Amino acid sequence: MAIGALALLAGCARVEDGSAAIVVGGDEDGYHGAVLTEPYDVPEVALVDTDSADYSLVRDVSTPLTLVFFGYTHCPDVCQMVMSTITSGLTRLSPDERAQVGVVFVTTDPARDDAGTLRSYLDQFDDGFIGLTGDLGTIMAVAEDLGVYVAKGEKLPGGGYEVDHSTQVVGVDDRGGAPIVWTEGTSSAEFALDIEKLLAEQVRP
Repeated sequence: MAIGALALLAGCARVEDGSAAIVVGGDEDGYHGAVLTEPYDVPEVALVDTDSADYSLVRDVSTPLTLVFFGYTHCPDVCQMVMSTITSGLTRLSPDERAQVGVVFVTTDPARDDAGTLRSYLDQFDDGFIGLTGDLGTIMAVAEDLGVYVAKGEKLPGGGYEVDHSTQVVGVDDRGGAPIVWTEGTSSAEFALDIEKLLAEQVRP
């Protein structure tokens, strides 16, 4: 199944744009996620983790597979759901498999998601999850390279503002590539099955 102009978009606010490489996915390839015909090249630019240290998705990734999600802690719906599903999916793995998978949450709302807020949010799921922040322009550039749409939205009547972002989870390998993405509708069981297959095959499309 081919998907153009990646329709993995929805969530905390409307998304007006979002494009990515053509992807293929479906039962015929054995994956529930969409395998990119041309894997994204992960940018080396550094963001900032919750210990205030520079963190690059190329230089600092130490696991064979890292799941990267862009969202924000004030998100009323989709972000919490996706992070909960990822967490549940990881519990289905063997201890050896789990040790080979990292999770990185990149805030799309750096004005409100400081290091402490990010850390408290992620600790609800797993204290090993990595949280990244930085200036919004840098975050948007990193997101764009990974086929993720991020933008500051309209002001809300009660103060604050919407945060527009697409909601796919990007699978990043330890070779600087991102060969697979999953939609927000991927189940915990589907995440686990795909992760097991990726780790077993260690194949980059």
